[in-house]
Amino acid sequence: MGQKVSDFILARLRAWDVEQVFGYPGDGINGLLAAWERADNQPRFIQSRHEEMSAFEAVGYAKFSGRLGVCAATSGPGAVHLLNGLYDAKLDHVPVVAIVGQTHRSAMGGAYQQEVDLHTLFKDVASDFLETVNVPEQLPNVLDRAIRTAYARRAPTAVIIPGDVQDLDYSPPGHAFKMVPSSLDRSGWQAVPSDESLHRAAEVLNAGEKVAILVGQGAAGARAETEEVAEVLAAGVAKALLGKDALSDELPYVTGSIGLLGTRPSYEMMRDCDTLLTIGSNFPYSQFLPEYGQARGVQIDIDPRMVGLRYPYEVNVIGDARATLQRLLPLLRRKDRRGWQDGICAAVERWDEVMARRAAVSADPINPEHVARALSPLLPDNAILTSDSGSVANWYARHITMRGTMRGSLSGTLATMGCGVPYAIGAKFAHPNRPVVALVGDGAMQMNGMAELITAAKYRAQWDDPRLVFGVWNNHDLNQVTWEMRAMSGSPQFLPSQELPDVSYAAFARQIGLTGIRVEKPEHVEGAWRQALAAEGPAVVEFVTDPAVPPIPPHADWDQVEATASSILKGDTDRGAVLRQGIKAKVQDFLPGGPKRQQGSSGRESREDEE
Repeated sequence: MGQKVSDFILARLRAWDVEQVFGYPGDGINGLLAAWERADNQPRFIQSRHEEMSAFEAVGYAKFSGRLGVCAATSGPGAVHLLNGLYDAKLDHVPVVAIVGQTHRSAMGGAYQQEVDLHTLFKDVASDFLETVNVPEQLPNVLDRAIRTAYARRAPTAVIIPGDVQDLDYSPPGHAFKMVPSSLDRSGWQAVPSDESLHRAAEVLNAGEKVAILVGQGAAGARAETEEVAEVLAAGVAKALLGKDALSDELPYVTGSIGLLGTRPSYEMMRDCDTLLTIGSNFPYSQFLPEYGQARGVQIDIDPRMVGLRYPYEVNVIGDARATLQRLLPLLRRKDRRGWQDGICAAVERWDEVMARRAAVSADPINPEHVARALSPLLPDNAILTSDSGSVANWYARHITMRGTMRGSLSGTLATMGCGVPYAIGAKFAHPNRPVVALVGDGAMQMNGMAELITAAKYRAQWDDPRLVFGVWNNHDLNQVTWEMRAMSGSPQFLPSQELPDVSYAAFARQIGLTGIRVEKPEHVEGAWRQALAAEGPAVVEFVTDPAVPPIPPHADWDQVEATASSILKGDTDRGAVLRQGIKAKVQDFLPGGPKRQQGSSGRESREDEE
């Protein structure tokens, strides 16, 4: 039997070292599914519970492996379902290829079942490369270009293959007019900046006395060089959320995250600096960067389309972060005055004390900050973490200390709910010998996480390291939106939109054969994390947390706290608890020592606390 188009596609993916494809079956890709059977499931078809989860798993795999993520879906509804995950890849600059079925060519334009205009559907999300294969001779060029473009542009691309084309006999492009040959090789390359831009950047950085560095995911491959630059310039380093794992939090001058989910040392460093060096980040919230005209700026980014967007940088250096810093370092002068950096280190120590006190504040029943802070020291040095969107991202950003070879990521730019669980599964396929922990809110678990736990159960035996932990913050509230309503729009909580039903996620986990642990008392939090991390397979550990604990922004002052309180008093259903927790959390900023009030054995506030 000759090679069909579908056989060639799988063979070409194998030649590109693709080891797994995340997908969901449907008759629009029946030809490919038959080829998978003939190919003895190579590359492996990883079956999710929903095509959106397939796309998210491909994104998670790509983020944590540095390799191409591939997802597959049937025509019509399957293709539509991919969109959210592909937009996540587009906005976070992740290489993903989507292979999508389409109705037979003979039915196109006939209003046939599941016929969707896929070029119109994907023309934005896959704008870097999108093509339909109409004849076998278009391959391998179309598939090779989709893969190369995804890598080169760090973006999603899409290849559409009608069902009847999948079953055609494959014939390669000939040496003839209007035939396009292709090649497999993807040699390594590195973007290097001009000498002129490096010397101008060095002039700015050498002139500064208070240098602040902001790193993003683009600095992940330049850890040693970034540390050396910070030491030479006596600088502090803040991290965008996508760059949380780009540098160790154990370095004394690392101020942690920046922005609404950031830290006060990061906020104050940007407020007071006279020079800003941004490496591999397009952090979007310019209000958390220095005032315009306050600081001279240098940006280093590999993508010339993305430089100069957030701040009036004086020098935009186009190049790979590691290669650029290696060439920049010999041009930098070591600063003799270290007072600026010393002050940053002291501010980081004070902030850590504040966060420890906030995590120890009593709540009803469990302080959500305590859950994240208790986990941090228990994490192995090679752990991989994923965080969903929502209030849980605050606790991930502020309480998880990155160290060793730990990795972590979330949906940084799209900030979509529902990515935490599939990211973790994708990470587990990328690194089956490393522990993976997902931090997820109850809203995201109800949206799609519970169903995708079935995928974790299905593939649990394929991972060398059995540790895959899903931590769930169960507060019966879409908490981040609730707080945004209170703080940004001056509105009280609107229960019909915000209140979530109480679901036992631990019981559901046990029902499908996973370890399930439910925690309702603060004194059991640490033990539960330990039990989950020691489980012989995927584990769900569910913490019943207090929705009244506020994710206070780092720049919030008493006036802002009072403004939020005013909106709550308009009729918030939980206004008494919210006011108590907000005041208790904020007062930790001003205490010289540890908290005076601790959680009791019941997890309830004592009468002393209420007074």
